[in-house]
Amino acid sequence: MKECSQEITMEKLMQIIDEFCKERDWDQYHSPKELAIGLSTEANELLALFRFQSDEQIRAMFENQREMIEDEIVDSLFFILRFASLYDVDLLAALERKMIMNRKKYPVDLARGKNIKYTHLK
Repeated sequence: MKECSQEITMEKLMQIIDEFCKERDWDQYHSPKELAIGLSTEANELLALFRFQSDEQIRAMFENQREMIEDEIVDSLFFILRFASLYDVDLLAALERKMIMNRKKYPVDLARGKNIKYTHLK
């Protein structure tokens, strides 16, 4: 796995994306609805890469087509970071808060090794 040539922060990534969008006058197209649609579209493009593929074929894709997969992941990240930047979402704080909630919903003793929704854990 290649590493970035420099250490980069979430804020720096948002700044890069904001500058890119401002140069193109795209703010007008980045309402919450449009950004959510963009995120969903890009996430589905990632999903489409794996459609009808076996686990073995998907593993091979990571060896042979990694850049294409990475591009779709980053396209999704673009919309997440753009949304967070425009609508003042502190992603790190929100993730920390959500993980606290998830730990309560999915206690290790009930959830370990299970892939079911928390409402079905007993």
